[in-house]
Amino acid sequence: MIIERLSQEHRNIEKLLAILERELEVFDRGDRADYEVIHAVISYFEVYPEIYHHPQEDLVFAKLKARDPAAAAKVGDLTREHQKGAQLLRRVAQAVDSVLADREILREDVDLIVRDFIAHERRHMMMEDRDFFPAALKVLKPQDWTEIASAATSHNDPLFSDTAEERFDALRAHILLLEQEADTERK
Repeated sequence: MIIERLSQEHRNIEKLLAILERELEVFDRGDRADYEVIHAVISYFEVYPEIYHHPQEDLVFAKLKARDPAAAAKVGDLTREHQKGAQLLRRVAQAVDSVLADREILREDVDLIVRDFIAHERRHMMMEDRDFFPAALKVLKPQDWTEIASAATSHNDPLFSDTAEERFDALRAHILLLEQEADTERK
């Protein structure tokens, strides 16, 4: 089911936001963050949500808007939200590039830019999980889902699939390590 996949992708995105947050904590302490991992997170957000995840949501949203304009209005302007996330991500990439190029940028500014992106993404996904997905599940008909599925491109998440792209190897390894650490802490 499309909504299940989108929800799973939100959980995957949350893992990446948690990694970004952890690296930011390292940076805030004055230590050297893992910039290879940070670049992989940025690269993932530049590619996967923009090319696969958001277009899938747009297909569902268009059907929702056609079936129940009031429900779609409660969700808001999904396209603008996605554009804002992309804009905030560009700011993160520029801030990281500035740090790595030893350009003058305050640590507090880097922290604010990265936290702003993380907060936006979490708020956005929470709204979709709470408002958008349930409204779509309630309103859309089986034929709508069939049409969405046929219009959607088949894809595997380049980070969370068995055939992860090479550029995400370090990030995937970092995620697995964090998951192992969390399992150890729970025991």
